[in-house]
Amino acid sequence: MKKMASWLNESAYTAPLSPACKMCADGSKLVVLITGLCPAKCFYCPLSFEKGGSDRIFADEWELDDEKDTKKLIREAEYIDATGAGITGGDPLVVWKRTKKYISLLKDTFGQNFHIHLYTSGIKNGEHLSDLVSAGLDEIRFHPLPKDWNKMERSPILNSIKNALETSADIAFEIPAIPKMEQEMFSLIKFAHGLGLKWVNLNELEYSERNCEALILRKYNVKNDISAAVKGSQESALRVLNMAAKENLKIGVHYCSSSFKDGIQLTNRIKRRANNIAKDYEIISDDGTFIKGVIYSQNTNSLQKLYLLLKTEFNIPNNHIFLNKEKKRIELGLWILEKIASNLKQRGLECYMVEEYPTADGLEVERTPLPL
Repeated sequence: MKKMASWLNESAYTAPLSPACKMCADGSKLVVLITGLCPAKCFYCPLSFEKGGSDRIFADEWELDDEKDTKKLIREAEYIDATGAGITGGDPLVVWKRTKKYISLLKDTFGQNFHIHLYTSGIKNGEHLSDLVSAGLDEIRFHPLPKDWNKMERSPILNSIKNALETSADIAFEIPAIPKMEQEMFSLIKFAHGLGLKWVNLNELEYSERNCEALILRKYNVKNDISAAVKGSQESALRVLNMAAKENLKIGVHYCSSSFKDGIQLTNRIKRRANNIAKDYEIISDDGTFIKGVIYSQNTNSLQKLYLLLKTEFNIPNNHIFLNKEKKRIELGLWILEKIASNLKQRGLECYMVEEYPTADGLEVERTPLPL
């Protein structure tokens, strides 16, 4: 009997484990959303309304201007010291020529050891998977629909799977762990084992703005007040892992928890980015976020004058203050702003301690007025 190994943040697996999953744990996998278009209509699709159904491209949180805007793609990979990339969607096969171009670009830039995996429904353009593997694709993760899990021998994507198995890529299934569908999931795992797939990944089912109505309609609840994960998903996944272990199946099965994605994968990725892009005045928190002082003025037209005045009046070094024209604010070291905030407040200026992600979108986490 194989052993089920507990892993990070409630995730677990039976060996072998995909190298891509190990890289995700390190935060070193670049996430390339290559299109939001997809032929599958999964009720649980977590993709945001912003991205789903539209042909947009993102490298992590950084949107590319168009297909030719590859500089951001490479720069984002460099910012996180990426050792690989996961190409997702939508479905990358919908734009398979673009996908092939990006695979070739990443391999040419970072070398053949740069590991690239791809997610696909396999519904459309499955015949082009061999073209992607020839360009350097290392791993293909098929996403069969739940209605086919216990009858994969009649699945419309069976030929795509068999064709992929003839390539040099590692082949896997990746599906959501839907509560009370243990038998169907286990049937899929046994089918994958019989075909010679390398592993099956079970993701904890999660609520999102896009799928919440569909999940509510099916009477799924969140597992607690601080999580978007669906109640019962984790328990079902772990039962399936135990079933696979008892059968002593050679295929690897990995359960990826919601807290693994947020607390390990995302956190470690933004820490890598923060360490590479932090300005001298930005403090990196234990979670990898930036903490800084920020000054706002009602008269945004005079920000340049205010910036120059503050530098001179308070003798602030150039590397400890920055005029952020895009966000229409002045940023500076928190330790500096804490000393001068009372003075600036008397002049009608708004001063804050701001915490935000070091990602391309600079998502703000918290804003605290100063002086305290």
